[in-house]
Amino acid sequence: MLMRMSSMLLKTLREEPADAEVPSHRLLLRAGYIRRAAPGGYTWLPLGKLVLDQVTRVIREEMTAIGGQEVSFPSLLPREPYDVSGRWTEYGDDIFTLKDRRGSEHLLAPTHEEMFALLVQDMTSSYRDFPLVLFQVQTKFRDEARPRAGLLRGREFLMKDAYSFDLSDQGLIDAYGKQRAAYQRIFGRLGLEHTIVAAVSGAMGGSASEEFLATSDAGEDTFVGCTTCDYAANTEAVVTPAPPADTREHKPLAVHDTPETPTIASLVDLANTRALEGRTDWTAADTLKNVVVTVHHPGKDDELLVIGVPGDREVDLGRVDAALSPATVTMFDDFASRPDLVRGYIGPQGIKVRYLADPRVAPGTAWLTGANEPGKHATSVVAGRDFTPDGTIEAAEVRAGDPCPRCGTGELTMRRGIEIGHIFQLGRRYTDVFKVDVLGADGKPVRPTMGSYGIGVSRAVASIAEQHHDERGLLWPDEVAPADVHVIGAGKAGQIEAALTLAAELERADLRVLVDDRPQLSPGVKFTDAELIGIRRSVVVGRRLSDGYAELRDRRTGESRDVRLEEVAGAFMG
Repeated sequence: MLMRMSSMLLKTLREEPADAEVPSHRLLLRAGYIRRAAPGGYTWLPLGKLVLDQVTRVIREEMTAIGGQEVSFPSLLPREPYDVSGRWTEYGDDIFTLKDRRGSEHLLAPTHEEMFALLVQDMTSSYRDFPLVLFQVQTKFRDEARPRAGLLRGREFLMKDAYSFDLSDQGLIDAYGKQRAAYQRIFGRLGLEHTIVAAVSGAMGGSASEEFLATSDAGEDTFVGCTTCDYAANTEAVVTPAPPADTREHKPLAVHDTPETPTIASLVDLANTRALEGRTDWTAADTLKNVVVTVHHPGKDDELLVIGVPGDREVDLGRVDAALSPATVTMFDDFASRPDLVRGYIGPQGIKVRYLADPRVAPGTAWLTGANEPGKHATSVVAGRDFTPDGTIEAAEVRAGDPCPRCGTGELTMRRGIEIGHIFQLGRRYTDVFKVDVLGADGKPVRPTMGSYGIGVSRAVASIAEQHHDERGLLWPDEVAPADVHVIGAGKAGQIEAALTLAAELERADLRVLVDDRPQLSPGVKFTDAELIGIRRSVVVGRRLSDGYAELRDRRTGESRDVRLEEVAGAFMG
């Protein structure tokens, strides 16, 4: 393949795009890989499509290597299967829906679990048809409220989704392990530094769930690692170890006048000033903060919920959403409609609202908290004695330095990453919904169990750009670069012609070649564009052409050397 820049649909930008928030968005626009077509939607230009195809090729190779068979479903899907699974309602405003001319409702597919399950129901009948792994590379749609960061958070994106079907739980575990290993190979070949973290399943359902996060400050996911063991998890999936049982005798609950103390800081100051319970060492960690949220259940009435966390912690709504999925939550602020919930002075004792507590609020622990009266707080409010939560919830923020929930000796560190892959052990949620049964070896019906394995293909391109760039531009790993070599004709008499001759020779050597044969551009502009475009190896046909030499440059190392023209092709084959 030989591509001439003089005739390509390619335009590089000197100025930073005003709406580009992260390096990948900025550089992919500037280098002529993508163009914005709509909010959250991008056109892949010729160079960008080449990179996208390279990433897709790597994924396809590794999927077929573990026995995956590729299919392709429509993106426009009927409502009925998603009604049966309940996800038409669960997705709520996150999906695009429409009606056809007959009034039938459809959605633009956010994911395809239902369709894969129905296909297997239609096409299989016997245990002999299993195990089975199917995958597709397909455009997906999510109605993101605030598309951002270019390809990282769009409303239309390319996904690879694979599904395994097995007849036993052990078969699912084995299939999951093969997919996990394949993902590690894929991201290794793509040059993506990544971490595998424990995750929550969310609307997908299922049990075991892990995310592959590409390390990047531009990532929207916060994850933790342990300083001692190999524990890693998305913050939404971090489990809080309960404190040791508190067997001390606690004083009776006592109510105190605490005027003008609606915040934890003001409460702690007053408690120490007045020496409540004879103490002057009160801290925020001794208080119980009670936060009111509204829970939005898909297809049902909203619910009021109070969440209790230690006062030195904030409530992380992302963790709450993950714990209550498919429901979502928002902060409640209409306290005038609920005089029983006294803003700033809420306590868990005696309230008439569902109450969930952080695992640290364990039976026997005593707290300084609201007394459910204006200007009053209570001391020695003991969990299990003065109140009993309706359950526990992982709602408190996770912080650096927290103890590791796995080993207990290490501390958690915080990092940011981009979700590039997610794998689930779905189990039989969808085969149960659609009553997918096949004949077992013993002649009895067997219900297959499923695994789901997704990779954001277009997001992977952006993630690679996030990890592989410098102040001058992109720097693609060889496996995904739009060309193997970038030939630059510097522009003086005969240099462009010689560059085209050399490019043709390199093409005959089975190399993918991009040649800058644009006339009337200075060498400086061409060199700047080459660095921006980011192909690692380049050949400059310039100052030493008359001596029979070209200059070989390595974008990654900065090294360069002069090579005789007739030896250039051999230099790339070594």
